[in-house]
Amino acid sequence: MPTAINSAKDDARPDASASGRFVLEMTDITKSFPGVLALDGMNLKVRPGSVHVLVGENGAGKSTLMKILSGVYTIDGGEIIFAGETLSVQDTGAALARGISMIHQELSPVLDMTIAENIFLGREPTMAATGVLSKFVNFQKMNADTRSLLDRLGLSFDPETRMRDLSIAAMQLIEIVKAISRQASLVIMDEPTSAISDTEVAMLFRQIADLKANGVAIIYITHKMDEIFQIADDITVMRDGQFVAAGPASEYDAGKVISQMVGRTISSIFPKEVVPIGDVVLSVEGIGRDGVFQDVYFDVRAGEIVGLAGLIGAGRTEVARVIFGLDRLDEGSIWLNGVQLQASSPSDAIKQGIAMVSEDRKAEGLVLCRSVAENISLANLRKFASGLFISERQEESAAQRMIKMLRIKTPDSAMTVENLSGGNQQKIVLAKWLLGDLKLLILDEPTRGIDVGSKSEIHRLMTDFARQGLAILMISSELPEVLGMSDRVVVMSQGRVTGELTRSEASQESIMRLATGGHA
Repeated sequence: MPTAINSAKDDARPDASASGRFVLEMTDITKSFPGVLALDGMNLKVRPGSVHVLVGENGAGKSTLMKILSGVYTIDGGEIIFAGETLSVQDTGAALARGISMIHQELSPVLDMTIAENIFLGREPTMAATGVLSKFVNFQKMNADTRSLLDRLGLSFDPETRMRDLSIAAMQLIEIVKAISRQASLVIMDEPTSAISDTEVAMLFRQIADLKANGVAIIYITHKMDEIFQIADDITVMRDGQFVAAGPASEYDAGKVISQMVGRTISSIFPKEVVPIGDVVLSVEGIGRDGVFQDVYFDVRAGEIVGLAGLIGAGRTEVARVIFGLDRLDEGSIWLNGVQLQASSPSDAIKQGIAMVSEDRKAEGLVLCRSVAENISLANLRKFASGLFISERQEESAAQRMIKMLRIKTPDSAMTVENLSGGNQQKIVLAKWLLGDLKLLILDEPTRGIDVGSKSEIHRLMTDFARQGLAILMISSELPEVLGMSDRVVVMSQGRVTGELTRSEASQESIMRLATGGHA
């Protein structure tokens, strides 16, 4: 059920006009990029001490609007009033100085710095306030302050761990810590839970409640319907860069949000169908990687979607990386259609009919400086080759087919991928593999950063491919997705498989018991 935000209903409405009611007012905001009108007269009003959820499909302009507010982009037109004063943000430093902090959807940590150095980057404590010692960082204090912040959020990371040694989910948790540590009066959270499990989400929601209690305003961007109604006080809906509607969360339900977002009704977000299950395609027998996971067993059959569930650090992604040849296998064996898999690199895995949609699309899934068409064709260049040359006509035809199938929002197939939203980038990663001749498709967080309409389409594609006999291994931190799309669920905890559940046995409670090391 939606959460009520105020007993005085009129005072709760984001479109009320009484002076002083809002900490933020963005009016008639416009922003253009080459070939794209990203924002067209967008409005947003946020009350202090509230959670304002901003929703819309990928490409609706949510992240662009927030990047304007946080100083990443400048506006072409419109007005921003923050804390009663006109805001002319020139850069991210100016925004932070005014009390605006942002957790970005696309993570950008300094990988060779430690957790502590990333959290305090640009505001490092020094050995003294003045004099020569003011030029030197007080690492002891910085690490101690970081430890205190991590303890506050119930996280057990070592402050001196380098960022490159963390998973994507762990990096996202550190970004959350960094944003909260800035003592901002407005915190923007752009898909903060896209790669973290329910346990970490609960931790974040507790911190959001504390921030609200201290008068901090939160702008929260998410595609997860259940999250919206757990934390939202107010909701603003965007579509195609424009304002659609706003109001108290108490006046919304999932159906209304979806219809306003996409202009249509999504009949089923998880369109799972019962399809014939065939022979074993993938067999994982006692595999292990030193210090990461051990003694892992499971099978995936033709036509079957197997969900791999667990908390952060359980070893799910690490198992997938070994199957795809990204990391070495130290023990055990992997079999594909009854033949022992010899995949010492991703190219070996691809040749044998294995594809993997990585959780980190920037680092492992895309060439950001190349075009949409080039990225879609990248894993299957042999299909478009004529001698030494690539047939641009065939490449373009395939790209257009995928753009239409996945509803990728791009001006054309020549657009550089780095200029697209995170959700559309994820669709391109998926499109790249859908062109191949596959036996096994590994999906690591396949709908991370994807809007509800596109989620439904991707889930429907998963069902279509399962019907055609493809074996699918899906890793997801969203339990509704695991439950909605899996024929079986394999659960991991601390590097080991702790249980396996049929579709009828699986529930959020049974999965969480196994994920925390208990029994189903």
